[in-house]
Amino acid sequence: MKRIVLAALAGGIVFFIWSSIIHMSPLGMIGIRSLPEPAYQAIKTNMGEAGLYFFPGMEEKPTPEQKKAWEQRLKTGPYGLLVFSPGYGGMGAQQLIGELLTDIVAAFIAATILALIAAAYIRRAMVVTLIGAFGWVSLLLSYWLWYNFPTKYILNEGFIEIVGWFLAGLVIAKIVPPRAAVPA
Repeated sequence: MKRIVLAALAGGIVFFIWSSIIHMSPLGMIGIRSLPEPAYQAIKTNMGEAGLYFFPGMEEKPTPEQKKAWEQRLKTGPYGLLVFSPGYGGMGAQQLIGELLTDIVAAFIAATILALIAAAYIRRAMVVTLIGAFGWVSLLLSYWLWYNFPTKYILNEGFIEIVGWFLAGLVIAKIVPPRAAVPA
């Protein structure tokens, strides 16, 4: 268990550093655009509660006529998702620590899986890479399919996740010994 915890710490830190470097570079903004000023002012003026908004909006319990009108608005567009917060205090220690902790938890899951596998070093590192690919496919590709997230953004996130978990996997697989082969 000590090796799993050590591997989780090391792998989580490796992924955190990789992700930080990428997100502080121009690569971190691929597929993201700035909102035009008139749209920004309209949002600032007309919204108040933080949340995730889908537009066009629909009543909570729409009548058949309201639902039909909403479907028409959806077809003709625009539609999308908007994450809204009325203020932002800047990136602080709480966000960075939270990100590091989530990376360590993810690395702990990967290290626990590797402890169950009887395979050579590079194969175990590739298992961690595949775990990263699994996360990207299961979550971000759904955003691309259902919410029309930009292809550039989705592919860039795939690059970040897969390369990052490959790097973390190299460290995790080095620390966590392979499971002894079980006779058939």
